Amino acid sequence: MTTARTVLDLYRVESETASADHYVHVTLDGRHTVDGNRFLERTAALANGLEKLGIAAGDRVMLLSDNRPEWQMVDLAVADLGAVDVPVYETLIPEQIAYQPRDSGATAAVVENPEQMEKFLAIRGDCPELEHLIQIEGGTAHDVVPLEEITDGGRSGDAVDAFWRRAQTVEAEDLLTIIYTSGTTGNPKGVMLTHGNLVSNVRSAIERAPVSKDDFALEFLPLCHSFERMLGYTYMAQGVPRAYCSIYDVGALIADIKPTVFAGVPRFYEKVYEQVMERIGSASPLRRAIFRWARQVGSHFVSDLLRGEEPRGLAYAAADRLVLSKVREGLGGRVRFCISGGAPLAMFLNEFFHSMGVRILEGYGLTETSPVIAVNGLEPGQTRLGTVGRPITGVETFFAEDGELCVKGPNLMKGYWNLDEATAEAFDPDGAFHTGDVGEADEDGFIRITDRKKDLLVTAGGKNVAPQPIENRLKESPLVDNAVLVGDCRRFVAVLISPAPEEVERWAAAQGVQYESVEDLYQHPRLRSEYAHAVEKTNADLARYEQIKKFAVLPITLSVEGGQLTPTLKVKRRVVEDQFGDVIDGLYEE
Repeated sequence: MTTARTVLDLYRVESETASADHYVHVTLDGRHTVDGNRFLERTAALANGLEKLGIAAGDRVMLLSDNRPEWQMVDLAVADLGAVDVPVYETLIPEQIAYQPRDSGATAAVVENPEQMEKFLAIRGDCPELEHLIQIEGGTAHDVVPLEEITDGGRSGDAVDAFWRRAQTVEAEDLLTIIYTSGTTGNPKGVMLTHGNLVSNVRSAIERAPVSKDDFALEFLPLCHSFERMLGYTYMAQGVPRAYCSIYDVGALIADIKPTVFAGVPRFYEKVYEQVMERIGSASPLRRAIFRWARQVGSHFVSDLLRGEEPRGLAYAAADRLVLSKVREGLGGRVRFCISGGAPLAMFLNEFFHSMGVRILEGYGLTETSPVIAVNGLEPGQTRLGTVGRPITGVETFFAEDGELCVKGPNLMKGYWNLDEATAEAFDPDGAFHTGDVGEADEDGFIRITDRKKDLLVTAGGKNVAPQPIENRLKESPLVDNAVLVGDCRRFVAVLISPAPEEVERWAAAQGVQYESVEDLYQHPRLRSEYAHAVEKTNADLARYEQIKKFAVLPITLSVEGGQLTPTLKVKRRVVEDQFGDVIDGLYEE
């Protein structure tokens, strides 16, 4: 690991130790296992096949697929040729995808199935440099080549030797990938990351969240995102067996997969919490009382957990047997720790999972930083709830006068593809990257991110209001799927509430509320009273200038498909403000 220069060096470690059931693809239809030797042989043959197709060093190759072993096979084969992987989110529509092959000049695209390939067939005419369309599974259309055909064409007795010979010619400073940031406004920017960027991040991340070949990792966050991508390389570096599954199916599959480590975004943990609370809500009064008691007992032992000590005592043993272990079993029952990133994790969620005996290591970073800047750790003293941890080794952080977090280190991107001006704007004259996030550090160096710099609201009275902490408090109500604070240059703060449809319908059934459509239900006076109570509860601990004076319940739930959320489920504030401008204006009418 210490001598690793490239991602291919990290994979070499895994290739020498991978077991017969090292890679497991889990779907609702069952499991498919690929052993370590077979994985290497297919990857090496694929690299040969792509080379025969004309893919060479510096060429860009699009990759659109759900999580599966083939995703990493393609990634490694492309890297072995010195070419550049350009991953794509599955949720994007053709018009959104088209910008990426045009901007990157990609010559080939590897796509999972016929449904996703339709998107590339629809845009191919607008992407003149896109010569080759390759499909992982399913029947292929005209001019689309099956991945297996490319792999078969590259099979030879020395394919593996050729793979490692080429790997030695790849350097740390070579471009590994261009990841287009989902962005909340305008066209996405192509973040250029080198092999050295990712290797440095892997090396430092392992110090905080150590894993080994005795673990079993689950990768369900999209591998096209830098967060799961880096973790995949971390697992490679330590030879960790792993399962791949879709983010859409993880709720149904995780208990059977039984991972020891995994990463999730806050929305995943929110969903797990909501499911637990829903079951408790429908339980008998006695069971609800037992749950409350067990949760309280578990919370008393959180400090022991953070010190690396096993909770002891008869009360804890009883609470664990009756309640806490049941929650952990919902995650497979073997989790040593999990990681949260991509957005702020609400404090109540962090406290809840820790009280159940589930360690969550909250971290922070951006695609431009490969991605980890800071993360809490497993060792005693390395975690402080409510923070994103201390900066990882090799990364230097400081705060500008306006509170913006700035970063230096080997994990900083090479720049934005074809955007020299934007690259220059992202760095200061000393080479520090400006994250766009506002935060602070405590006396021990633990970082707390308060909000996006561009998202800060400045009221007409000149008061600065950070939206995300307030929105997270509102989301403690199971009836709130998302909340968008507004009030920039306005007299007071207001909020748009995006309903949680399933929870709202369950609430209506429990309350005996009659309605003709979900849209009508969202505006029902009794439901508005529930939201008013959530707002009142949120306001209780806020300064007067931060308090929400009015709210509106949106007629829809914000979504990726509706354009209001990014593929990583961040709210596109400007889009929401544009789409619901009339609703916002109505909140400020006299």
